[in-house]
Amino acid sequence: MGDMSQASLVTDLKASLNDAAGVFTAAADADFIRHLDMSALDLGRFRPRTMLGSITLTAEKVDYPAPTDFLSYKAAIWGTTRPKPWDKTWPGKLPEARVAENTGALELHLIPAPNATQIAVLGSTYKFYYFARHAIGATAANTSVQPGDRGLLLLRAQAEAMKELAARNVKKPVQMRDGISGGAKNGTPAYLFEALMEQFERAAA
Repeated sequence: MGDMSQASLVTDLKASLNDAAGVFTAAADADFIRHLDMSALDLGRFRPRTMLGSITLTAEKVDYPAPTDFLSYKAAIWGTTRPKPWDKTWPGKLPEARVAENTGALELHLIPAPNATQIAVLGSTYKFYYFARHAIGATAANTSVQPGDRGLLLLRAQAEAMKELAARNVKKPVQMRDGISGGAKNGTPAYLFEALMEQFERAAA
């Protein structure tokens, strides 16, 4: 079995698609890389990736850029240990985080904006947990999907390939091996997409 690098995953995905792999002819294996990227993104439904983020606060500023791999917000760390309401340094009601899109980029909006007193008491570094996208890296070390989920990743990538074949109205039956059992499956791309997705979701749950 290969490793978690993009090249190794592409090689095994091609082999598992058998004759169907010949339909995807984009340069530099771009089709197969797309299938793997979509597979990694969907895998997050079952294998969420929690990351630690931080932003530097400015008093009365609401909007801050989200991390580049940001998928959704989870929880704040900033302010979880703070003075009690009866303390002189009580910072008052803390901002709540919201996610917004601004000219194609995701931002964290802290509402109401943190004020100077809150920053002085709690610090200017707002740390938080967020869910991040899985990534397929050029090297195994840069791939976020765990090696134990390699079969799931390839299985979901096979389903993605079948979805594209169905969308292209390919009528000819294809032969392929699933990413977990290695057994042969025959049928139309639309049928295979549904069957592979069912197998993926059952195995990932």
